[in-house]
Order: sequence, then structure tokens, then C-alpha cells
Amino acid sequence: MHREDRDLAFMLQYHNVAWYEDGKVRILDRRIYPAQKSFEICESHKEVAKAVADMVTQSAGPFLAAGMGMALAAYEARNMAREAKLRFLDEAADTISSARPTTAKRMRLIVDGCLEAARSSIDLDEKLDQVIFEHTIKVTNERYARVGLVAKNLVDMFPDKGTVMTQCFGETIVGMMLREAKVRGKNIKLFVPETRPYFQGARLTASVAYDQGFDVTVITDNMPAFVMERKGVDVFTSAADAICMDGYVVNKIGTFQIAIVAKYMGVPYFVTGVPDRGHETIKTVTIEERDPDFVLQAMGVRTAMEGVKGFYPSFDATPPHLVSGVVTDKGIFSPYDLYRYFGDSDKAELVL
Repeated sequence: MHREDRDLAFMLQYHNVAWYEDGKVRILDRRIYPAQKSFEICESHKEVAKAVADMVTQSAGPFLAAGMGMALAAYEARNMAREAKLRFLDEAADTISSARPTTAKRMRLIVDGCLEAARSSIDLDEKLDQVIFEHTIKVTNERYARVGLVAKNLVDMFPDKGTVMTQCFGETIVGMMLREAKVRGKNIKLFVPETRPYFQGARLTASVAYDQGFDVTVITDNMPAFVMERKGVDVFTSAADAICMDGYVVNKIGTFQIAIVAKYMGVPYFVTGVPDRGHETIKTVTIEERDPDFVLQAMGVRTAMEGVKGFYPSFDATPPHLVSGVVTDKGIFSPYDLYRYFGDSDKAELVL
């Protein structure tokens, strides 16, 4: 099979994101990468859901993990009768898709596709775990290919020797945009905010950029304004956990404030992804609040006195007037005109 993860960094290879084999799912533990290359081994779909909830994998990692988790659920149900097996898979789909509330609608698209593949094959003498596994690889290949189209449109916005600031870890688009920039000979430099409290920028985005041969500098989360002013940043870009139809962009906490700075400095902000028909307005999005103790430490070392409180909203919402364009596989759209992306179709798009 032609694989779209070719020439990408270690952690973007399918088998290093999440992989089903022999009744188990292994997931790269991004909480400790790159200091350690360790894999969480899941022996049930509930363990996969817990790994997603516990941030073992994040960004687009949960979408591949969800499909692999559904393959594992099929393995768990291998000795059940047909109807019991279908019920088990339905319940597994609910468990996996609801692991994290902010991305629940997107995860539902993934697990529903796995259910459809299972239902179309359940009367045949086939191993359902392999049916779902192969479906997941096929869908992931298609997703990476579509992200490749997004990358082409995004890299159009990069000067030949430009400086780009990112936010958090945009998963596939990071690798694809760098691969595309290299193909075009665009010698870009990256400034990467660290993205506390999980440090996804420092650990993940910077690692991917370095692995793929680019000049990358990590900065702390309170440096974007200074860096934009002094280092000549040409473009600010991020992926999104949700792009609402009213133009609001939901992404890792801190995106909003960098977008404000970018607007003030005259730096365009391009968000990558597909508009979410499941989120007609920002009001339908649940902003996940995680364990506040995480902001009282840095990589396991406590930084605040005992008794001091923390607050940890995982995401924020950037309003459309701060967004220069929504970069998709079909082109770049105004945040005020996202329905045009779908044309006459009412069908929900598979997540990028």
C-alpha cells in the first residue's frame, strides 16, 4: 500500500502514532516524548479511551487511536454472537468518541466509519478486527493526503525565506507543510512557543521540525509579541480542535492571545482544517478544563507553593476578526464565509 506518511518525522509515522496488532493497541506516549520513546500498551478499548483522556496522545493522534481502538473492540468481541457483537461495538464507539469532550463530534465521525465497515462485513467469514484496522489505515491515508493539499495552500502563504510561528502541535499539517516547503525549496525558519503545561510545542512540534531538517527555535509562551516584533515573523499558523461555522477557532489555550498579537503586529494568522458542520456557533463547543495541578508544575517538577491554586482550561476561542484565512484542502476561505466550503452538500466532512 502507498503510504502518505512517507518522509515524515518519527512521531508522524502511523505505527508510531497508534497501531493495532495481535489484540493490543500501542500508542506513543507523547507526554514524555522526545525525552523517552515509550509506548502505552492497551489491551481493551476502554484503555485506549483512557489513554486519549489522559493525553497519552493528542492533536490528531486520537483520531488514529480511535480507529485502532475500534479494531481492538472487535477483537474483544470476537467470540460473541452477531447482535451482541454489534451492541458491544456500539458501546465501544460511545466510550472512545467521548474520551475528550472538545473533540467528541470529530471522534464520532471516526468511530461511525468503523461501525459502518464492521456492519458491512459482519455477515462474512472475516476477522472484524482486521476489517476495521484496514479501514482505519485507508481513512488515515486519505486524511494525510487531504492534509497534503492543505499544506500546499498554506505554503503558498510562506515567503521563500520566511519565518513562521506555530502554536501547540498541529500534528499532520506540521509535517506536511514542512515536507511541502522542502519540495519547493522554501528555506523557512520556525519559532515555536513551548505550549505549557504539556509543552507540546517544545517537545512535539520542535521535534518534528528538527527531524525534517528545519531551523527551529523554542520560545516560552510569554515571548510571542517580542519575537514577532524583533525576529520578523511573516506568518502565524495553527491547526484547530474545532473551526465553528461562525468563524470562531477553538484551539490550544494561548492561540487567542497570539492571534491578538499577530493582528496588532500586522502578521497574518492562517488556521488549518475543515469547518465543523457539527458546530454551527461557538456556543456548541465545550471548553475542556483539565486538572489544575498541571499548571502548578513543569514536567513533573512543582513550581508553586503548596496551597496555591491552579486553573487549566485546555482551549480558547479565537474570534473571526483575528483570523486572516481558514486554509483547507479546497483553498483558503474567509472565516465569515465557511459555508461556501461545503457548496451544496450537507454531508459532514471527515476530520483532517
